Amino acid sequence: MPRTALRVRRWAAIAVLGGLLAGCGTENADTGEPAAAAGSGARTSTEVRPIEAANRITDAKGVTVSLPKPPEKIVCLVALCDDILVELGLTPTATNSQVLAHPRFLGKERAAKIPVVPGGFLSPEVEAILSHQPDLVIGLEDTHGKLAPALKGATAFWPVQPGSWQDSVGYLRDLAALTGRTEQGERAEKTFRTRLAQAEKEKSGKTSLIVFGSDENFGVATPETDVAAGLFPKISHYPWKSRGVDGSYSLEEILARDVDVLFVETLSFGAPDGRLSDKLAENPLWSRIPAVKNGKVIEVDSEVWAKGRGTRSLGVVLDEATAALR
Repeated sequence: MPRTALRVRRWAAIAVLGGLLAGCGTENADTGEPAAAAGSGARTSTEVRPIEAANRITDAKGVTVSLPKPPEKIVCLVALCDDILVELGLTPTATNSQVLAHPRFLGKERAAKIPVVPGGFLSPEVEAILSHQPDLVIGLEDTHGKLAPALKGATAFWPVQPGSWQDSVGYLRDLAALTGRTEQGERAEKTFRTRLAQAEKEKSGKTSLIVFGSDENFGVATPETDVAAGLFPKISHYPWKSRGVDGSYSLEEILARDVDVLFVETLSFGAPDGRLSDKLAENPLWSRIPAVKNGKVIEVDSEVWAKGRGTRSLGVVLDEATAALR
């Protein structure tokens, strides 16, 4: 897969944490111990610890956010922020994500009323951000961390870097504490944990796969590098491991694994140019994959599956995945 596409996927859809990713330094929200690997381990607990309102939090990555009062104006530079705000019954003051248009979020009509930060995901304009007089700006650490000096003194900046669903739950709890929306945070966490625990209980024996890309070159989403993919070993047979930023799988290797259900994320770089699954179908090997032969290739919303990464997005992923895996 071309380096550019991999880098955009990395920025927009995955969290790369050093070199070993979620298998190194990610705290397991159920046990408080470091997780062995994303998506593995004991069955998910449905218990939710109380959340206490606070003006100062330190997240699981060691980042401290201190505010004089609960933030009312929050600018989201990463879809995880939008996801959490919707879970808490709030909306961003401005955003550069399209996830809000999904029907399980705000829907197209309401989402269209949220101002968009110009400059796109990779280069949001600082002046435009500050024009909204935000109390808090939330962005992806490895992409928006460079904005911190320009925002310092004008607003609080919180760099997040989710590498697993446990991280996403942690960020939900932290923002619930800062905004004082503790009951909403607890309820959202409970809903997600219950959904995941049920999906684990009904784990499918089928082999599944998530692929992403913008043309005939594609990548495989792995539990070590992708939050949504981290759920899949819990709900199906998912024999895909990370091969590093520049590594991927060939169609020959995928064919050899007898994939039963295949989820496809078409990533658009500018003007839409067709579905990834249609382009992959031009390869003769594609038609030989069991999922293709049996009509079990599902094009999914990449804004939710690849970029959302919060409990609402992951709930959508679980609902759609478990329905397809039955």
